Amino acid sequence: MVIPSSLKNYFQLFYVLKISAAGFKCTANRGLILQSVSSDVYQNLAVEDWIHDNMNLENRQVLFLWRNSPTVVIGRHQNPWQECNLKIMRKKNIKLARRRSGGGTVYHDLGNINFTFFTSKKKYERMENLKLVVRALKGLQPQLDVYATDRFDLLLDGNFKISGTAAKLGKTVAYHHCTLLCNADRFLLSAVLKSPYKGIKSNATPSMPALVKNLFEEDPTLTCEMVMDAVAAEYARCHQIDHHITLINPADETVFPGINNKTKELQTWEWIYGKTPKFSISSCFNIVYEHILLEVKVDIHVKHGRIEVCNIDLPEQWLPPAMCNELEKNLIGSKFCPSETTILASALLRICPQNYELHRKWSLLCENVMTLM
Repeated sequence: MVIPSSLKNYFQLFYVLKISAAGFKCTANRGLILQSVSSDVYQNLAVEDWIHDNMNLENRQVLFLWRNSPTVVIGRHQNPWQECNLKIMRKKNIKLARRRSGGGTVYHDLGNINFTFFTSKKKYERMENLKLVVRALKGLQPQLDVYATDRFDLLLDGNFKISGTAAKLGKTVAYHHCTLLCNADRFLLSAVLKSPYKGIKSNATPSMPALVKNLFEEDPTLTCEMVMDAVAAEYARCHQIDHHITLINPADETVFPGINNKTKELQTWEWIYGKTPKFSISSCFNIVYEHILLEVKVDIHVKHGRIEVCNIDLPEQWLPPAMCNELEKNLIGSKFCPSETTILASALLRICPQNYELHRKWSLLCENVMTLM
């Protein structure tokens, strides 16, 4: 009997609500396979945090399967201005998230699967996890040319990266998570993972560019559900547990007490942008005004996501020095983001002399400064 998707979702959610929190913390099962019913990146990353912080993994391992709506996820020590195109992401409403683990920047959408392998720290083994995924894929399609590299990536056909890896090692608990490009939007992936910002100097961890390819380009008969089920089955076989996937709702406080606070923290500007390592941006841009080309130089230093130093160099005869100095002074301490700069510039404009030409020049200057953000 075929169950309509709407009813299937209802039964899945009903089952999720029947899980007890005590089941995760106290059960003696050797392993668990969990799958999120949410496509919200902040909720799914919060599940990782919750398991890491709350579950005793001394004698048990957990596999967590999850997918997200369009999102760029940066590593714990990365700079989003250096790693991605925030302008396109704002325009297309693509989320930005910072995870707790290190590693490079990745693009997620529903055509990408995420696997998180939880163990005790002493049993942590990234290569074994990747080999498990490879075995599962070859079980679905023996002809696939997929293998794990020494850099803990998965390559398809020897050249194309289909999976990247990152990890977090706590005092007693560790987790390794990896992506799997199945049918992701490669055009959007390429667009958002290319930074348009020039002149950035930073000690943040840089991503390593790579050629990518979707797994389903090799075999269009595969689906994300088939791949997740195959990996879950191989995981169950390796750890001698039941091949049973438990669906979870990451917003359910009865199952994950305190998880919504973790989700909220991951969504904050202070976490996503404020945790960026200190950096500077030295750039210049041209302003065209009444057939005159004007070069403006800007030097900005950013710490904890806020402007610490701001120097704007432009000819005195074009704009009164007092106006430029006022902009520099007010930008210091503000968030390095266009929305806050827009509000600040508008507020300053209201107290400027009522002069159309000055207002127009001021607006052009502020608009161009915001292109650096």
